[in-house]
Amino acid sequence: MPTPAPSAGREALGGRPHRDVRRLLASIHDVSPRSHSAVDALADRLQGHLGGPKFAMLVIPDHWGEAPIAGNAAFHTQLRRWADLGIEMFLHGWCHRDETPATGRLAQIKGQHMTAGEGEFLSLSQAEAARRMREGKALLEDILGKPVAGFIAPAWLYGPGALAALGDVGFALAEDHMTVWAPGQAGTDRRVLSRGPVVTWASRNPGRIRSSLGFAALARPTLPLLLRDLRVAVHPGDVTVPALLASIDATLARFARTHRPSRYAALLA
Repeated sequence: MPTPAPSAGREALGGRPHRDVRRLLASIHDVSPRSHSAVDALADRLQGHLGGPKFAMLVIPDHWGEAPIAGNAAFHTQLRRWADLGIEMFLHGWCHRDETPATGRLAQIKGQHMTAGEGEFLSLSQAEAARRMREGKALLEDILGKPVAGFIAPAWLYGPGALAALGDVGFALAEDHMTVWAPGQAGTDRRVLSRGPVVTWASRNPGRIRSSLGFAALARPTLPLLLRDLRVAVHPGDVTVPALLASIDATLARFARTHRPSRYAALLA
């Protein structure tokens, strides 16, 4: 496993005050009983680069309706073990599967081109989005015995209903492809905490593999010079493609040289 690279501490960037901390925020998506072994492998990999469990996990309560965490005592124990290590736990939708017909051309384009049928919260009504969020939050917090860190929609896709529901339910944090924010209470504006693209990888077909490898190769030398906060997200499918694992290793090693591995909650400080 790679040797942890030194963190950046309080280096300045682009004229920012020396007191600003440059952070590296990493996450493992799609955590569920069906991905347990792959998540274990990714967690070991991330810890090797980050110097410990300084990353987040995004948990799906019932992945595609085929892997419920409710009633799975062994998986409950594993979730608590990860959380007790200090890994942040986010709710990641309910089933991760988009079962609601898209309304509007933009939603149709996002659903077709940004995910393979997994934009669960893209077309939900506010009431249905809030129901799934509340039930998932209650389930996960009951298992963990502590609050979840926040909510991140499957495929980072939110429709108007989901965005409104975030304030209703009261999550501390949320993120999409370009932004991390604090949703606030219902009826209040969200507070943007960080801006910049997520570096992630896709394994579902050769074209997606090539494009994600290309973006990561461009991101490694450029984003550390431009952004205070860097975000990296990995998925269980990444472990099936050696080229993706090599790219993940190279990206984490490069980013950790200049940015301090951190938890999302640090953005709220």
